[in-house]
Amino acid sequence: MSLCFLSLLYFSRAITDNSVDLPTVMNNDFHDLLPQFGFPKGILPDGVKSYSISDDGDFKIELERPCYVQFDELVYYDKKINGKMRYGVVSDVSGIQAKKLFVWVPVTGMEVDSDSGLIEFHVGFLSEKLPADQFQTIPICKSKAYGGINQESSLISEVIYF
Repeated sequence: MSLCFLSLLYFSRAITDNSVDLPTVMNNDFHDLLPQFGFPKGILPDGVKSYSISDDGDFKIELERPCYVQFDELVYYDKKINGKMRYGVVSDVSGIQAKKLFVWVPVTGMEVDSDSGLIEFHVGFLSEKLPADQFQTIPICKSKAYGGINQESSLISEVIYF
């Protein structure tokens, strides 16, 4: 089925009964599915190898490899990511961690606030809101963590302290 046909099918169902009825396994890119649930494409890195999503929103994503992405915080994506998705909300997440200070904490959920343009990321009972704008572009999956320091500034600090 073409992406256009699936989009039409989705929107016709959403208008009539406000539910998302998707096939269990889809052939198109998972990033294209995210806006249909109210999320920007860039909350997941590139390198999605496969995924499945059930009618009740349970999803499984397999990346080509585990990786790191630098947003406001350094984020680690495991090779397998699971959770439950409905419009504007992702819950029961496993496979995503964010580095806060010197500690890796699991991201357990996400919630879109379209009125404020923010995404709230849940880390256990704590949460942090970040601008949705920073997730519009699909980030590149990197195999190494740089902790927010780009290579040029790291090289400069080595020269200064040498």
